[in-house]
Amino acid sequence: MRFRPSKSPNIKTPIFAAASLFLFACLAAIIWFWWPSANDIASLRFVSTVAGINGEFGEPFGIAVNGSKIYVSDGLNGKILILSNSGKLISEESGLDTPSGIAFGSDGHLVVADSGRHVIYGLDPSPTIIAGVPDKKGFADGDLSSALFNGPTGIAVAGDGKIYVADAYNDRIRVIENGQVSTVVGSSPGYADGVGADAKFHTPCGIAVWQDKLLVADSGNRRIRVIEPDGRVWTLAGNGDLDLKDGALLASSFVQPTAVAVYNDQLIFVADGNAIRQIGGHVIPFVETISNETRGIKDSQAARARFNRPSGLAVNSSGELLVADSDNRLIRRFSSRKSGHEITADEIAALRDKPEEFRTLRPARWPYDPPENKRDIAGTLGEIRGEIPETKHPARFHNGLDIAGAYGETARFVRDEKVLHPVAAENFGTLRELLRMPTLGYIHIRLGRNVSSVPFGDERFQFEKDAAGKLTGVRIPRGTKFNAGEPIGTLNQMNHVHLIAGRSGSEMNALDALIFPNLTDSRPPTIEKVTVFDENWHEIETEANNARIKLSGKTRVVVRSYDQVDGNSDRRRLGIYQIGYQILRANLPVANTKWPIRFDRMPSSDAVKLVYADGSKSGATGETIFNYIATNYVDGDEFHEDLLDAASLENGAYTLRVFAADYFGNTSFKDVNFEVLR
Repeated sequence: MRFRPSKSPNIKTPIFAAASLFLFACLAAIIWFWWPSANDIASLRFVSTVAGINGEFGEPFGIAVNGSKIYVSDGLNGKILILSNSGKLISEESGLDTPSGIAFGSDGHLVVADSGRHVIYGLDPSPTIIAGVPDKKGFADGDLSSALFNGPTGIAVAGDGKIYVADAYNDRIRVIENGQVSTVVGSSPGYADGVGADAKFHTPCGIAVWQDKLLVADSGNRRIRVIEPDGRVWTLAGNGDLDLKDGALLASSFVQPTAVAVYNDQLIFVADGNAIRQIGGHVIPFVETISNETRGIKDSQAARARFNRPSGLAVNSSGELLVADSDNRLIRRFSSRKSGHEITADEIAALRDKPEEFRTLRPARWPYDPPENKRDIAGTLGEIRGEIPETKHPARFHNGLDIAGAYGETARFVRDEKVLHPVAAENFGTLRELLRMPTLGYIHIRLGRNVSSVPFGDERFQFEKDAAGKLTGVRIPRGTKFNAGEPIGTLNQMNHVHLIAGRSGSEMNALDALIFPNLTDSRPPTIEKVTVFDENWHEIETEANNARIKLSGKTRVVVRSYDQVDGNSDRRRLGIYQIGYQILRANLPVANTKWPIRFDRMPSSDAVKLVYADGSKSGATGETIFNYIATNYVDGDEFHEDLLDAASLENGAYTLRVFAADYFGNTSFKDVNFEVLR
């Protein structure tokens, strides 16, 4: 069919004709630029696990491919591991501190950005310093031996041998060439497109060569940026909102882009928060999420696959995408067909830290001084935060242990750890200011400063200021080390440390995972009320002059209960560790006691409404009510609705005994008499 222009007089003006021609040219250019990616790679539809199920990694971060070998940096253990394409460990190189991004140089040797030592290494085959001064952070261009970096995180090598570095906490992109280190773009932290020093970045973490350009995962600005050969910087994707939103390039939004990879100079992949995103692969480019955005571990179809802080990406010669899934401690693979190993529930369980091992890693202490002095427990794992039915904000589970202290009191680390998350400090200046270490989290703290918000003077806390000198943020770089007992900061108006035990996505009950000196609990939980409903949530009441409830079908049981430990005030109400029930007839058990709700580790966020019935509420202020749905099953990642089926019982009189137990073994129960009539 030939194109025949319209005869409408509205489109015959020269201005409109020129505009139409311009738009057509732009569309043609976009199609020409992105069209190869839509044809050169098959859809990445399946995810499998390549390595890590045997505990090979402490924290896989960077990943690179050289022929049939996969190279992985381990930030926790300071190693580079070399794997076969099938994931078998071939060898490893140690002697590093906190290796992050890795890439192959034009000479075939691996180049490593070591965030913890602030240097760039070459692996030849042992680590040899290319640039930077070991263990000295700062900013200085110049000779290789005198140039300074501040937590270099991302690295890329161009075809001409130039080594580009995402110098994360200097907010600059640097280049190593001809025996010199110089700054390509960037200056002070911020967001601005422009040329050279006029362009601004905030904690750039990932970098990749894209045709004759550079791509940067600008983590703090939540954008993907482009650096042209002439030093001009422009934004490819992201509007800066803290969200995960697909769509047109500049209308899309990112959570925290950490890594970026390119396939065939066209298709772009981004590790963003807990998701994998893609730009390209279609005639018109846009941002799309190719995995599930919810944190977790799951293989199979890509759209359902779950990750946990993916930090490194690489594409092999087959067009498969390899992912360093950092907080899951796994290497994963996107493929066009279903192949490889699909991780099992038993393998996932084996990867999780075990409380009995976790609690012995360091001597027991409280997050204050003196370290052995008992403190008041103000909240436990699994408690509801918010209200059901939900009002302004979605209800959620409390994921830690609240340990009361005085306003302005110094909070302290409870064990030795080093920072691994590139953006470990968040929510500056709010009541939820926090620091996330690899296995512990600390919330409600003015990080690195006193009660008047004056910095301690500890250079490990890197503060940002506005033009007037007011503090606007704090960063604690990847690779920073702290020892047990050192100060984190001071308590804000929440007057407690919210202590999280366990890795992100695998949080444990801190009462089980840590030892707190002199903590005792001889007080059994209090059961205030047990209510029985039919399956449609109609309350079943005792008939007049009859002490028994009459049941004939499926039934829900709700128990209103709370706990306290020794030393809690009467007003303090804590959540229950586990809820159970048993059916008795003539004081003899009909079946074993069921314990369907248990808080030994953090439940799935999707299970809040399966644990808590209407009327439940808890928060920093107001009344605390825990209405547990005792008949539902919720234990970690596993959860489902369940009911007590009276139809499975013979006609007659029974007793429903509902239990509430705390972590220390104290148990209470309350009986409800009922009769089965059909």
